[in-house]
Amino acid sequence: MRLTPAACAAVLIAFGAPAHAGEPATPAAMARYAEQLLDAQKLAVDGPGVTVLVARGDQLLYKGARGLASVELGVAMQPDQLMRIGSVTKQIAAAALLKQIDQGKAALDDPLSRFLPDYPNGAQITLAQLLNHTSGVKSYTGIAGYMGNPVRSDLSTAELVKVFKDLPPDFAPGAKWAYNNSGYVLVGAVVEAISGKSWHESIDGLLLQPARISSIHYPAGDRLLKGMAQGYTVAEGGRVVPAGLISMTQPHAAGALVANTEGLWRWNQALHGGRLLSPALYARMTTPEGAAQAQRYGYGIGVGSLRGQPLFSHGGGIHGFVSMLTYLPQTQTTVVILRNSDGPGLPMDAVARKLAAFAIGEPFTDPQPVAVPPEQLKAAEGVYARDGQPPRTLRVKDGRLHSQRGGGSSIALVPQGEGRYAFPDGLSWLQVERGSDGRPVALQVYSNGEAEPERWVRRGDLPAELSFITLSPAQMQALVGDYSAPEFSIRVFVDEQGRLKAQAPGQPAFELKASTPRRMHVPQVDAQLDFSGDDGPAATATLLQGPAKIVMARR
Repeated sequence: MRLTPAACAAVLIAFGAPAHAGEPATPAAMARYAEQLLDAQKLAVDGPGVTVLVARGDQLLYKGARGLASVELGVAMQPDQLMRIGSVTKQIAAAALLKQIDQGKAALDDPLSRFLPDYPNGAQITLAQLLNHTSGVKSYTGIAGYMGNPVRSDLSTAELVKVFKDLPPDFAPGAKWAYNNSGYVLVGAVVEAISGKSWHESIDGLLLQPARISSIHYPAGDRLLKGMAQGYTVAEGGRVVPAGLISMTQPHAAGALVANTEGLWRWNQALHGGRLLSPALYARMTTPEGAAQAQRYGYGIGVGSLRGQPLFSHGGGIHGFVSMLTYLPQTQTTVVILRNSDGPGLPMDAVARKLAAFAIGEPFTDPQPVAVPPEQLKAAEGVYARDGQPPRTLRVKDGRLHSQRGGGSSIALVPQGEGRYAFPDGLSWLQVERGSDGRPVALQVYSNGEAEPERWVRRGDLPAELSFITLSPAQMQALVGDYSAPEFSIRVFVDEQGRLKAQAPGQPAFELKASTPRRMHVPQVDAQLDFSGDDGPAATATLLQGPAKIVMARR
């Protein structure tokens, strides 16, 4: 039968509400839980490490570290180790521009051309659109091949802007939302034009020094930062190797700062505690507007909810490092996680949300499976859709119902009975909604501890599963090479085990599965690569993923 509003409420009480609502965590309880949670991540003791901080207001609840700050030297990670924070930089750069606006030196509706007169179409792009990723300017980090050798060069702000300024825009200013590193380079350029100083010197003077924050820095090439961890990545076969080279002039105001967990805690206190911005501009910073509303993105801050509380967060990823900064304003709860590896292995957002939920006394529990008849699992199969998002597929594999969203990985769900299935991280779950005939018609998806579900409508049955063939060495070699288009590039190669693989810049390598000698599939991300020609070296590779179709020429 159809899931009624009353039934939805009952399900919410059972699964969406706090598992063990109670008093906020004490430091001792928080430390026990944090250590247990980190144990469960099974981080290698002789590999790259992680630092974690949890605080409530001025009270430190937990600060700890795992792994190594230097794998080569065997130096243990310390809780106050400095690391690159990547795109968490954006909210600090955004606050610097907002501070200048508070001082009357600019306005959110000002055109970019007021500060960069020569920027193409600058009269149509506002400062607010730069801040919330709705400007439409081309993101330079998406230029094919740019994240290889070009990103190693030292560039001035003007030189970096020149890299992308004459490229055609992705859309008209304000028409859409697309995460955009070029937009924040321009934010930094505007800050410089107003102050007459570099963007990072302006951040120091406008924000960090007044707030007495001494452990957030710009890592100039000639500056030695005591306590800076080494950065790593993961190569073929899971080997830990030094991170790729990058000049820190390149991430600029979009991602160049380094910090430790203490510094970012103090940053949260200053920014969200009303010590840096006027109430009006702080409200604009934390309130998604225009085309950014659907993405719930403010100015350098993502806006969501956790256990019924508002949640502000932003993650960062840069060569050798990843970061996550989370804040619950209702309880003044901060969670900071920093890691000195950009390889897979630690679900930063999920861990941060679990730590935050425990800190406020509303922890998540690991879902325990219940027995579900195979026919019930089979009945839930199908393709489900939601406007503006890649389709979600439910499929039974090896006796378990799996969920795959667009190009994401396939995740085995944990059956809870009555058409409910939890994701293994314990944060998210879905409810199968049935029509009057008892057949599935939609999914109610509760994500990341949020109380309000998304409704995904069933659009059809599963496509037939593919069967794969084995390619000969000669057939694989005909596909090996570098392929690129303006918006994307990949490298196709044969690994040490003789497997054909493809890798995009900054992404892990995936094995290619062949359905024909020239049609390859990447099941993990629901993508397809079609190579041109019938024999001999392929001249092009066409990527098909969701609605995207990108033809890449062999270099």
